[in-house]
Amino acid sequence: METGKLYVIPTPIGNLEDMTLRAISLLKACDLILAEDTRTSGFLLKHFGIESRMQSHHKFNEHKTTDEMVEQMRGGGRIALISDAGTPAISDPGFLLVRACIQAGIDVECLPGATAFVPALVESGLPCDRFCFEGFLPQKKGRQTRLQQLAEEKRTMIFYESPYRVLKTLDQLAEHLGSNREASVSREITKMYAETVRGTLGELIVHFTRQAPRGEFVIVVAGK
Repeated sequence: METGKLYVIPTPIGNLEDMTLRAISLLKACDLILAEDTRTSGFLLKHFGIESRMQSHHKFNEHKTTDEMVEQMRGGGRIALISDAGTPAISDPGFLLVRACIQAGIDVECLPGATAFVPALVESGLPCDRFCFEGFLPQKKGRQTRLQQLAEEKRTMIFYESPYRVLKTLDQLAEHLGSNREASVSREITKMYAETVRGTLGELIVHFTRQAPRGEFVIVVAGK
């Protein structure tokens, strides 16, 4: 029997028109869609008339379901992996399943598509030729150590952050990198209220102290 395949498929981070024609076609053709949150993905699939079977696959159950998914693909199953928004495995579940498929000799293909950090980096006006993606900083253990290490980073740095911790993160970045360090904050990328604010870390702290942070954030900071 022919071995199946895993398709890693990015989904829009806000604007549904960012869904690619190939992504829609593959989601319609696959045997199973693994979704981070089936309710969130249900709206997306319904919008594009995708009726493939869907199953939950998230950070709390991926250790248990990965082996079962690999066996399905060994039997010829074609499985698509999606997250709530953006590209799976980028600050989202997916890495464990991709690694397990590779170890089992199952073909993995990741489609190009939506991810939040690329538009935020380009819109920042900071150097894009070399950068490091940090995703979410550790919330507690290891956070201070990581910030100390990043104080010496020469490349442009990219962070993801929730609205509840944006100010705390900006404050800590200013403390370790200096309040005069150039930075950019993008929120709600591709959505109606998308906004990018540029300035020093000190200026951005003032801005978001006056205007309460709302939405999902990408912080881009110049290297040393």
